[in-house]
Amino acid sequence: MAKNKPLQNNPKPKVAPISQPKKPISKSSNSGSFFKIPQSTNTTILFDKINYILIGIGGILIILGFIFMSGGNQDPKVFNEAELYSFRRITLAPITILLGFAVIAVAILKKPKTQITE
Repeated sequence: MAKNKPLQNNPKPKVAPISQPKKPISKSSNSGSFFKIPQSTNTTILFDKINYILIGIGGILIILGFIFMSGGNQDPKVFNEAELYSFRRITLAPITILLGFAVIAVAILKKPKTQITE
C-alpha cells in the first residue's frame, strides 16, 4: 500500500450520543465527593474593629521596618561601612519589625468587648 494513497470510502458507523438525564445542582452534604466543604452557619465576626485596626498598624510597622533596612549603594565594588552599619539598619529596623509583630500578636489575643450570647 502506498503512503499517499487515499483512503477508501468506508462509511463510519453512526453512534448516537449518550444523553444522561440532567440532575439539578444542589448543595447537599451527600454529594459523594471526597473533598467536602462544610457549610458554615457562623455569621459573627471574629474580631472587633479595634482588632483589625491594630493588625493593620502592625503590618504597616513591619513594612516600615523593612523599608528602614533597605537602600544603599548600587555599586558592588564600593563598601560603605558607615552606611551599612548605621543605627537605622542595625537597631531601628529590627526593633520596628519586632514591634510590628508584637502589635499583631496583641491584636489577635485581645478579646472583643462585645460578648456573643446564643
